[in-house]
Amino acid sequence: MERKWCMLWHVGLLVLTLMLESSFASLSPTGINYEVVALTEIKKALHDPYNVLENWDVTSVDPCSWRMVTCSSDGYVSALVLPSQSLSGTLSPGIGNLTKLQSVLLQNNAIYGPIPDLVGNLEKLQTLDLSNNKFDAEIPASFGDLKNLNYLRLNNNSLTGSIPQSLSNIGGLALVDVSFNNLNGPLPKISARAFKVVGNPLICGQNSGNNCSAVYPEPLSFPPDSLGDQRAGSRSHHVAVAFGSSFGAAFLVIIVIALVLWWRYRHNQQIFFDANEQYDPEVCLGHLKRYAFKELRTATDHFNSKNILGSGGFGVVYKGRLNNGAVVAVKRLKDYNAVGGEIQFQTEVELISLAVHRNLLRLWGFCSTESERLLVYPFMPNGSVAARLKDHIHGRPVLDWSRRKGIALGTARGLVYLHEQCDPKIIHRDVKAANILLDEEFEAVVGDFGLAKLLDHRDSHVTTAVRGTVGHIAPEYLSTGQSSEKTDVFGFGILLLELITGQKAVDFGRGANQKGVMLDWVKKLHLEKKLNLMVDKDLRNNFNRIELEEMVQVALLCTQFNPTYRPKMSEVLRMLEGDGLPEKWEASQQKVETPRYRTSENTPKRYSDYIEESSLVVEAMELSGPR
Repeated sequence: MERKWCMLWHVGLLVLTLMLESSFASLSPTGINYEVVALTEIKKALHDPYNVLENWDVTSVDPCSWRMVTCSSDGYVSALVLPSQSLSGTLSPGIGNLTKLQSVLLQNNAIYGPIPDLVGNLEKLQTLDLSNNKFDAEIPASFGDLKNLNYLRLNNNSLTGSIPQSLSNIGGLALVDVSFNNLNGPLPKISARAFKVVGNPLICGQNSGNNCSAVYPEPLSFPPDSLGDQRAGSRSHHVAVAFGSSFGAAFLVIIVIALVLWWRYRHNQQIFFDANEQYDPEVCLGHLKRYAFKELRTATDHFNSKNILGSGGFGVVYKGRLNNGAVVAVKRLKDYNAVGGEIQFQTEVELISLAVHRNLLRLWGFCSTESERLLVYPFMPNGSVAARLKDHIHGRPVLDWSRRKGIALGTARGLVYLHEQCDPKIIHRDVKAANILLDEEFEAVVGDFGLAKLLDHRDSHVTTAVRGTVGHIAPEYLSTGQSSEKTDVFGFGILLLELITGQKAVDFGRGANQKGVMLDWVKKLHLEKKLNLMVDKDLRNNFNRIELEEMVQVALLCTQFNPTYRPKMSEVLRMLEGDGLPEKWEASQQKVETPRYRTSENTPKRYSDYIEESSLVVEAMELSGPR
């Protein structure tokens, strides 16, 4: 009996040992998690004025629950995502100990000093974005050891020295951007899809010999003949004959390939799923995953209508479950032919995916076939603001006043990033409660911010195709088709009114049997000093009166008819945070609105007049529901 118990004891001890080894795979022999130590060193070297790294605790065993840190399935840190967090200080060499890192996104901060040479130890690194900081010194030559690197963005810093020749050793680069630094020396031959060096006077100066307006991989060319070759005439004759023969053969091959491609295109138009199966190899592009069409079709149960989360002008959104159990939102785009080809679509998707901010919906991956364009996002369990405005739990509104104020601040931060910190900047063009999603903690996440760019390749400030929702569209956009950042500011102002009233602007208009009258109604109540009448009745007077007055004033500043009078989103954010609103409001009362795009005698006094007079046909689109 004792022997039996002894055997059971040994078996249990063995199982416990194996479990401990699995749980502490990243622990050093002394029992300390070296990734926790590395992240703590990074935190110590940075100045964090807003305490975004507050829960980075050196006593933790596992950093995977820390904010801005992403871990892989085996428990190692795979991504460090800290863009636009007002961080300064230096970047600790300890980052080189996070050996499983695949993405480092530190753009739009104020980090200074040299880039640690130990970054070259991150063999699995695919995306490195240190743009719009204050890094100086030279680009480490060790970057040439990052064999898996796809994206390298070091633009808008103060880097010096030459661009390392070692970067030419990396074969899978899609983008290298070192523009607007103080670099010098010759350009290495980097095999990247896009290589940007503009804004470096010592490279792009008049005497540099470099054409820096846009740098791409050089095409293969025939080497020039030696000046001292006595047989130049004979050789040139042979070269001419060889070139003529080669050109003729190549031309014949091109014609044959064109005919084959034309035949396959006609054939694939008839056989839908054959085309899809042929065009969805499962490869990774940067930190984005390219999904197979059949995987997304299976995940959504063949795009079953029961899985539809929302639909609108850009496409239909389906809830799906991938093979690994992850729940996602799959957006099936309309107008896929407008994107101008698969390579252009992929490039734009990859660049948009680099717009990373805590208040922007993160793009996980995409699928591109001859006849389909699909985007894959994380599923937002709390849906959209529009969907939750009327929801209650135990008799209380899900979105109480503090959450509504937090949603306003989070949305403003996301739009500030798109307008003023993203390169290139992105205009949303459809800011409304239905496009603001809520994560597990009801943090505001701006959705659909890249779709206008994907589906419209004309200049972002002018378009003839008005997209948006009646009641949210700025007057100048309705009247002239011109959109700008101020178009989004107007939409944000209407969003504030939706948060205050608890009603969607389009539903308010339907209820009053009119069009777009919410703004006119709010202006009237504000003039009569009856703000309490506009507050959502479900709040039952549980709101801050001072914050209500401030939010209404910000909304009215954002929705001025003349776009030049509206504040920028960065100014809007500061006013919501309590900085500068009284001065801005006082200044607005001294102005008489006379929009540039209309004559003063014909200027409507009400927003509803713009909608009624607009000659543009605008479809009221609803994209509500989580996605």
